[in-house]
Amino acid sequence: MIVLAVVCAVMGAASNAVGTAFQRKAASSVSRGGGFRLLAALVRRPAWVIGIAGVMGAALFQALALVNGPMALVQPLFILELPFALLVAAPLMHRRLPAKGWWAVGAVVTGLALVLAAAAPAGTRNQAAMVRWVPVLALLLGAMAAAVVLARPARSPLFRAASLATAAAIGNALTAALMKSATGRLADAGLPAFLATWQTYGFALVGICAVLLLENSLQAGSLAASQPALTIGDATMSLVLGVILFNEHIRTGWWILPEAAGALLIVWGVVRLTRVVPHLIELAH
Repeated sequence: MIVLAVVCAVMGAASNAVGTAFQRKAASSVSRGGGFRLLAALVRRPAWVIGIAGVMGAALFQALALVNGPMALVQPLFILELPFALLVAAPLMHRRLPAKGWWAVGAVVTGLALVLAAAAPAGTRNQAAMVRWVPVLALLLGAMAAAVVLARPARSPLFRAASLATAAAIGNALTAALMKSATGRLADAGLPAFLATWQTYGFALVGICAVLLLENSLQAGSLAASQPALTIGDATMSLVLGVILFNEHIRTGWWILPEAAGALLIVWGVVRLTRVVPHLIELAH
């Protein structure tokens, strides 16, 4: 089951990479507007439709991964989305990834492997009591709203992109938690239980909000500002939610040292990737 969860998570990261790349291309072609006006403009662009198809494929793989493995294991694997995006973009644009880019990719993959091997996430629960859900929902939805308020137009493009990406990251993590609970109902009791549980509609609503926040973040500024917050924020918040909501376990004690070393490698690699090869990440057109 764990192997299946890992395979589905990696395939989901690859699908999401393709989706994000095409969404970025579509969002960068819209000169002005935000919120639902931006979404209305994007739906008429073929690149955005392809991007959403990639995201939908990623959601399917993500659901399969979450129902077969702990959230604290599955969601951090989506960090691989950024290296995958670069590996897809390079041949697509007839460019070669520079040596520094390969070093950054290696750092991300090595750091992720180190974190997951040291933490050894474990857990089999798919459901959480409402006494856990209520404070989590209040805190995370409040944090998303605060990030949106901070990203007002008067702010710099870099700050707005990072703030909106942070809100999107929180939304992605919360969507994953709600999806894990809803798909758990589907696996345990079938379609009627899936349609009857509030988490099903919760992950659909929060997921739509996260997509909208992502689109506005991509339009507000470069990936150098938004991608680190989006990638690292999603993985970190997902790990925390796995522990708090589903009672998942990670190793502590001296294991924190290799976990911290792996996390630093990931941060360095992600930041480096967004700065070493901006022409690939931005999908200039």
